[in-house]
Amino acid sequence: MIPLLASGIPMVLNLTFYSLILAVVVGLVLSLVRIAHIPFLNQAVVVIVEFLRGTPLLVQLVYIYYVFPNIGIHIDPIASGILGLGLNYAAYVSEVFRSSINSIDRGQMEAALSLGYTPPRAMAKIIIPQSLRVSVPPLGNYVISMVKDTALTSVIAVTEILKQANVVATTTFQVTEAYTAAAIIYLAISLPLSGLVKLAEWRVNRNVAK
Repeated sequence: MIPLLASGIPMVLNLTFYSLILAVVVGLVLSLVRIAHIPFLNQAVVVIVEFLRGTPLLVQLVYIYYVFPNIGIHIDPIASGILGLGLNYAAYVSEVFRSSINSIDRGQMEAALSLGYTPPRAMAKIIIPQSLRVSVPPLGNYVISMVKDTALTSVIAVTEILKQANVVATTTFQVTEAYTAAAIIYLAISLPLSGLVKLAEWRVNRNVAK
């Protein structure tokens, strides 16, 4: 049974990989808009972030897959899963980036400007690279959470681990075995990732201490 359910692992990894890219890109953009304090855009971003954080991911996935077609936007299940996961996590990632960027000493920006850097270049070359090192641990934890949240995409017909378990449970009536196997597989994915996050955090702390 585990080998059968394990066939959903590539889908879980693909969903996590592409959703993470979307979350990081969108999250970084949202955080930079917040930091820039652009009057209209700043308020719009606050509303977007609070909406994404304040509504359940499951509702967002269902909305994208089942409601969007009613307004002429048809998105296949996998793309809907990536879009839902990516945008939901972008809201949380944006706060990680915003706090990590704000944690960098303002004197570094002033020093960069005195050397002839423009604000965008100073942000791209000096501030953001340093903030990324600070944000590695929380981002790693979000990756682990995202892996587990891919199970929610089973409700929009994405054939991942939980969807496979549902099929096995309904066709063989081995409910306990199917969902126990699914839990074991998710655990087998999450534990190594957790170890990698701890390793990354240790390396970041060591580099900061130097």
